[in-house]
This record gives sequence, C-alpha cells and structure tokens, in this order.
Amino acid sequence: MFRVMQCTEVQKVRFGTHMLDEEADDWWISLLPILEQDGVEVTWAVFRRDFLDRYFPEDVREKKEIEFLELKQGNMSVTEYAAVIPSFWT
Repeated sequence: MFRVMQCTEVQKVRFGTHMLDEEADDWWISLLPILEQDGVEVTWAVFRRDFLDRYFPEDVREKKEIEFLELKQGNMSVTEYAAVIPSFWT
C-alpha cells in the first residue's frame, strides 16, 4: 500500500499507526511525544524499531528464525524446499 500511494516515511507512520488497537495504540500515543521531544524525526524506521523492540524483541525473533529454519515440508527443510519451488514454476 505504501508503494502504491508513494508515501513519505512520515506518512507511513501516520497510516501504519492508525491500524494499532488497544494497548499498542495506547503505547504509541504515549511514546510519540517523547520521541518528538528529543527532536527525532519519527520515520517508519524509527516506528518499526521501537515497535519491534516492544512487541517482538530480538531474542524472540532469533528463536522464531531458528524455529522457521527447522520446519519441514515432507522430508525437506524449508531451505531445501524453497530451492526446489522455483524450478517447479519454470
């Protein structure tokens, strides 16, 4: 959606945070003035960093990455399966 609308980095924050609900919305509403007070331009990268730190910390991301890489499709790993798929479509 952001590409189609050719959003600026600041517009992405406005549109993306509009979709937040309940606790996440409360969190963002309380964090935004703090970020703006420090003179930080609140871009999509700033929002994404803070959102991921809050709701999907690095240690959880690493565990999920390992979990994903250990998934099996039949008797193949995800990596092996992904390597086969492109040849299927050609």
